[in-house]
Amino acid sequence: MHTSSAYSGLFNYPYRAFAALLLLVSAVTLSAGEHAPAIKPLEVGSRLELFVDDYLIGGLQGVALKLHEPRSEGTVFKFDQPWEGGTSGYATVFQDGDKYRMYYRGSADPSYTIKATVGPDEKSVLGHDQFTCYAESTDGITWTRPNVGLFEFKGSKVNNIVWVERGSHNFAPFLDENPAAPADQRYKAVGSSNYDDDKGEAILIAFVSADGVHWRKLRAEPIITDGKFDSLNLVFWDKLRSEYVAIYRASLHGVRSIKTARSKDFVTWTKGEWADFGDSPAAHLYTNATVAYARAPHIYVALPRRFMPWKTYFPEMASSSPGTSDVVFMSTRDGVNWHRFDEAFLRPGRQERNWAHRANTPAAGLLATGPDEISFYVERDYTFPSNRLERFTVRPDGFVSVHAGYPGGEFTTKPFTFTGSSLVLNYSTSALGSMRVEIQDAAGRPLPGFRLEESPLLFGDKLGESVDWKHPQGRTDRSPLSRLTGKAIRLRFVMCDSDLFSLQFK
Repeated sequence: MHTSSAYSGLFNYPYRAFAALLLLVSAVTLSAGEHAPAIKPLEVGSRLELFVDDYLIGGLQGVALKLHEPRSEGTVFKFDQPWEGGTSGYATVFQDGDKYRMYYRGSADPSYTIKATVGPDEKSVLGHDQFTCYAESTDGITWTRPNVGLFEFKGSKVNNIVWVERGSHNFAPFLDENPAAPADQRYKAVGSSNYDDDKGEAILIAFVSADGVHWRKLRAEPIITDGKFDSLNLVFWDKLRSEYVAIYRASLHGVRSIKTARSKDFVTWTKGEWADFGDSPAAHLYTNATVAYARAPHIYVALPRRFMPWKTYFPEMASSSPGTSDVVFMSTRDGVNWHRFDEAFLRPGRQERNWAHRANTPAAGLLATGPDEISFYVERDYTFPSNRLERFTVRPDGFVSVHAGYPGGEFTTKPFTFTGSSLVLNYSTSALGSMRVEIQDAAGRPLPGFRLEESPLLFGDKLGESVDWKHPQGRTDRSPLSRLTGKAIRLRFVMCDSDLFSLQFK
């Protein structure tokens, strides 16, 4: 197509004028930006920081946050005693010195049994009331039922039942690490039968114990009333904030969600705040399984059971107990604003019984069962005679990583300050893969001695590997980062076929 020079000139004139205007606006913007207040850097100090969210991430290029699949270690506990059964569950685990404690609901409700799929050689436990039961372990793998001899079941006190009254449905204990806690309240718990007998309202009741076995109500009145409470509700002591935190079930616009309340004395609580999941779509969170992560207690991590009531795997349960469930991973730094991965952290899997309506409920609690692993427990085969707890493991901090495939990519952190003289990384690479790290000033300029080309080539599988920089002369500086402590910096990671799980300055 032929275009005359006159037409071309008419076309180009407004374009050149518009381009000049853009340059002028850019110049004004840059000039204004020179005087804009600097962004306040994050204060990391010497905390362990996990890449479970975008808190520390400034920009990603060719890399992304990746959710890592946990590894099954097999069944570790079967709900097969006469006072237990197919609807046992709502387990809570925690470490207490050199012992691990577990509490769970003993329950057998025949109305939930999927009779058509129960094997001919299986016998369901006969129906009975709900009880709170107790088990213990020295390694988190082999669990025993101590005979506590407190309550009768069918004429015998030879059992591990520690509570039989109201609250047994979802009794959730914790070890109270509040230094001001009285000795006879070293263990605390919350529970609910969901409705107040007098007012017909949902309530949460407080319990206390001196030894974790003999329990009593703290008081007759409930401690929290603005929830639904018909699942496992949790309370724990936040030692960094010096307060009790309750994370509990509530219903928002017909969707099962959670609230967070706080207390200084375990009796008087703030009004619950609704969880904010940002752009994540609404989802039924049947439980929340939230803990302050022991290695980085400023971060709460949670393994909720996500419930899909509109999908039913077993047709015979469509009218009485529809739904399917899986496990998701989420975290928060303030108890209100949550980062949730919408892809499943744990799928029901190949075992058909795990596709039952309320299977796959994670126990509340994470246990360090070895130097290289963190264990959590998930109820499997719910409603079946084979109802059990399956143990899963991840590497320390190994829930989520910044992941680079091949051919790789890079990311930079937000500006932050730190204290310490060594940068320690938790990472994994392939034999081909690697990563390098560059230290920049707050504006993104590489610092002499810490440029990318001066970084050691990092590869292998390390839980806590120190990055060692060298002087230009070739000798190793024992504390090259010391001169940067307290100053605002950025980190730049260039990665190939590798995962970075966490970092810490020590």
